[in-house]
Amino acid sequence: MSINITELFPLSKTKQSKGTRRLAREKVLQILLAFDTCQLPINDVFSHIFYRDFNFGEDFDDHREKLLRPDEIYELEADIPILWKEEEVEFGRNLINHCLNNREEIDKLLNEFAKNWDIDRIAPIDKILIIMSTSELLNFPEIPPKVSINEALDIAKKYSTDKSKLFINGILDAILDKLKSDNKLNKTGRGLKEDNLPKSDKVKSEEAESKDPVSDLTESL
Repeated sequence: MSINITELFPLSKTKQSKGTRRLAREKVLQILLAFDTCQLPINDVFSHIFYRDFNFGEDFDDHREKLLRPDEIYELEADIPILWKEEEVEFGRNLINHCLNNREEIDKLLNEFAKNWDIDRIAPIDKILIIMSTSELLNFPEIPPKVSINEALDIAKKYSTDKSKLFINGILDAILDKLKSDNKLNKTGRGLKEDNLPKSDKVKSEEAESKDPVSDLTESL
């Protein structure tokens, strides 16, 4: 008997989350980590992870003393579906493809600029964030370099260790200088925005928050 994946990993019928460029980057991080770990086809990993905001049961404690209906239990256990714009899905897919295709080149840069580190002992999250940001530097001409780097640093603060931000920042700054000196940084339009502006005028992250608040769909159902 075949079991539908939504039966194993249910999606909420009353809530939804709005996709953002920051959330797309976080999902790419999750997908690449899962792909490195399980080696399932990348499209299967993408389909399962990209469209859902995972529920880890934080709300269960608030309902322990209440007898719940089946639909209430379902909602407590369900992940929240993410609603994406088409261009955000395309950005996520393209970033994943470039990360996979650029892996060998970026590993060489890591070996060059992390000489005092054993590459195999770098935290997997930190390594993937460096790969993601470098892929943006190389393959997304419309994204300013500082946006790509700052996004990686902000995501590192959420998902990695306290020291990761300094390590990632140092490596990415060195990679950025290398790409500039080798004429491999091909930015156009908004991507040409000046790097060395005063802090108050620097390019802001593409999303101020990792995602919008979850919307309640109960009234519309």
